Amino acid sequence: MSWKEKVHEVIYEADTKAGKVFDVALLIVILVSLILVVLDSVEQISLKYHSLFVALEWVITIFFTIEYILRVISIKKAKNYIFSFYGIVDFLSTVPLYISLVFAGSGALLSLRALRLLRVFRVFKLVRYSGAGSRVAVALRNSVPKILIFIYSVVIISFIAGTIMYIVEGPEHGFTSIPRGIYWAIVTLTTVGFGDIHPITPLGQFIATIIMLLGYGIIAVPTGIVTAEMTKENSRKNTQVCYNCGEDDHRDSAEFCHNCGYDINSTKDKKMMKSAENED
Repeated sequence: MSWKEKVHEVIYEADTKAGKVFDVALLIVILVSLILVVLDSVEQISLKYHSLFVALEWVITIFFTIEYILRVISIKKAKNYIFSFYGIVDFLSTVPLYISLVFAGSGALLSLRALRLLRVFRVFKLVRYSGAGSRVAVALRNSVPKILIFIYSVVIISFIAGTIMYIVEGPEHGFTSIPRGIYWAIVTLTTVGFGDIHPITPLGQFIATIIMLLGYGIIAVPTGIVTAEMTKENSRKNTQVCYNCGEDDHRDSAEFCHNCGYDINSTKDKKMMKSAENED
């Protein structure tokens, strides 16, 4: 195995001892960095420990910078990682501190460090969570068309209910326009109930009661859609990341990358052969 393949196995894989140790260490660093971001936003704490926070933030930023560089150089097609979702998140969560040195008044960009929280999802590629995470992701993706139809139905109901309430209640009771009525319908249908507008007439209150009861039934629909899709998706995924293109959505029994055809088990085969030779 070349040094790039070894680095790739540690950084991108989670089914080796070194990969697990790296992921756990990365998770700890991410959580510490997020704690620093939160504490630094509290004025009283920031005034007292700002210098310490800055020093620790530089250590963490340098760590993430090295990690980002290693991710880029340890994969054949680096642009696949650089322009991927996690690649962009990694970049945006690393550069704010460097930008603050060059451009004055860019301190607000440091809030982008909170994007590091999204990196926790990558760490959850540990073997224990790999299958469950893949099933949830596939279920959510398959549920999108049904959820969009559901949202469209909710919009229609809100439009009709808002129009009716505008006619029934009128401007004298706060329903000054149809958009205002639609706003009330959405707030009531979602059971938020701000209370800034409410019906006064008996007929309006009756309609509001029906919409509130309907809201309780509607809340369960998205959950049921996703749950149904999750029961359909039982295919297990592994933690293999293609060394050639960076694709990581492989089935547990896959031997070749479904995206580019690269042998995703080649590095492991080399490692096993080398181990066997050493034993001989």
